[in-house]
Amino acid sequence: MNYLSAEGLSKSTGERWLFRNITFGLSKGDKVALVGRNGTGKTSLMDVLAGLQTAEEGTVSIRKEVRVGYLNQQPNLDENQTVLDTLFLGDTPLLQAIRAYELALIDGTDQQLADAAEQMEVQKAWDYESKVKQVLGRLGVAESNFDKQVGQLSGGQRKRVALAKVLLDEPDLLILDEPTNHLDLEAIEWLENYLGTANMTLLLVTHDRYFLDRVCTEILELDEGNIYRYKGNYSYFLERQSERHASESASVDKAQNLLRRELEWMRRQPKARGTKAQYRIDAFYDLQDKANQGRKESNVELNIGMARLGSKIIELEHIKKAFGDLKIVEDFEYVFRRRERVGIVGKNGVGKSTFLDILTGEQQADSGVISVGETVRFGYYTQSEPTFKPGQRVIDVVKDIAEVVTLGSGETITASQFLQHFLFDPKKQYTNVEKLSGGEKRRLQLLQVLIQNPNFLILDEPTNDLDIQTLNVLEDYLLQFAGCLVLVSHDRYFMDRLVEHLFVFEGEGRIRDFPGNYTDYRENLSSAPVVEPTKPKVEAPKPASTPAPVSTKRKLSYKEQRELETLEKEITELEGQRAAITEQMNAGEGDYQQITLWSKEIEEINVQLEEKEFRWMELSE
Repeated sequence: MNYLSAEGLSKSTGERWLFRNITFGLSKGDKVALVGRNGTGKTSLMDVLAGLQTAEEGTVSIRKEVRVGYLNQQPNLDENQTVLDTLFLGDTPLLQAIRAYELALIDGTDQQLADAAEQMEVQKAWDYESKVKQVLGRLGVAESNFDKQVGQLSGGQRKRVALAKVLLDEPDLLILDEPTNHLDLEAIEWLENYLGTANMTLLLVTHDRYFLDRVCTEILELDEGNIYRYKGNYSYFLERQSERHASESASVDKAQNLLRRELEWMRRQPKARGTKAQYRIDAFYDLQDKANQGRKESNVELNIGMARLGSKIIELEHIKKAFGDLKIVEDFEYVFRRRERVGIVGKNGVGKSTFLDILTGEQQADSGVISVGETVRFGYYTQSEPTFKPGQRVIDVVKDIAEVVTLGSGETITASQFLQHFLFDPKKQYTNVEKLSGGEKRRLQLLQVLIQNPNFLILDEPTNDLDIQTLNVLEDYLLQFAGCLVLVSHDRYFMDRLVEHLFVFEGEGRIRDFPGNYTDYRENLSSAPVVEPTKPKVEAPKPASTPAPVSTKRKLSYKEQRELETLEKEITELEGQRAAITEQMNAGEGDYQQITLWSKEIEEINVQLEEKEFRWMELSE
């Protein structure tokens, strides 16, 4: 069954065509990855398919009953809603059933309530709230954030909430743009398993090659304005792509050879020509177009020099760092050596980026000694969005650092030549940075770091927004890099290729040094014996003489369930306050006035407790 059809789509930036006259379709059950270099128009194509942008030419047809869910790079969420409330907004059949049931509870007839309850059963909506909390937890959204407004969250947390929402909506066609960005490794593995095993239709953009191979069975390649389809994984795609490039090259070579012969004929012809000659002339111009269609082969080149690195690099002694009660680093010691290749893993919020800031001196440790060698030159690629001056052109970004760049061979080149190594052609170099795609901005940020010839590279999530081709080149460069490398990345393939051991952030400030790459670490975890917690002995219940009555308790609405949970917390807090005041009074502390004040406080607490306990009993019945 065909879900989506794109016919003759064309989209431009005004200056150039992103894609021209492309046609493809998605059928029920397809799981397709969209690949292509940064700036080729992947996000624009997905926006067109989802209806957020319009194409200059062509049409997108979606089957009438098909519901589409789209996670883009900048999800649009209501900043005034709480995280949990956000996931109860929408018009899916399940959420409609929940709202209908809540309305029937308020002022509906018995029949309306029964009908609403039946729809809750049909939509499997009774356990929706627990499912919401489970998915949020799996994606790394802490329970302490559930009642926060979306506007209070970081960009990464918002992206995770938006991802949870689109998954819980269970659309017929799911479109995801870089869903693994801002997820930790455990969350990525959960999402990978969820998407890989779910019976759904999927179109996604991802730079994570493990994720792509384990989730998708087909690949759509957007290349030089055209689209190509491959059935198979990423390795199969690379083989077929190489064959296609070779075939195109041979076809163009043949056309160019024929063009040379036809050009001689054109030069020999007199100005007055017959119909037959005119036909050959028209064919000549068609042939000329074909001969000029040779691939504009362009690859990022990373051949950048490195400052000399002495024998002393970085020594850490008894480093401690905390934010209030949250321990980030607790008594950590380590001595970095030449060509050190360390990967850093741990859940989001455990302090990985803070640790990197401590290494570079951007944050201070609470205690301990950090000794950095005199020859160490840091190159720090941060996770934060790159910032550029308003109106700044691409070439100005480089010239602000250096007019001349030294390559690994010792050769020097101009800033403009260096930019061409990074796929910024002369025309693009004089473009305002604001007009670049997200991936092109990240590539420019990487260039800013490498141009300074660092010998100690710290890369915090470098794979975010970079295309797979650029990542392959970056990997090859880092494999040859003679300095030290510290890497934080959720891209498991990238980590496996580059690191030799891991700093595992286990929480509470504990950092474990694990020998091996990420796959070794996961295998080690899965093979470790599971220690079952000791369970208290429970006596088996005596058989009842009569069967227990069937509960007739009605289901609570979502708001009532939230109210019940809040009441339980408030009752516990009030009881704690009352116990603390009573203890002070029993200890004989305070004068007469203080004791009178305490007595009034206890009376007020008792009144509040009585009201809240009564309401709790109402909801619990």
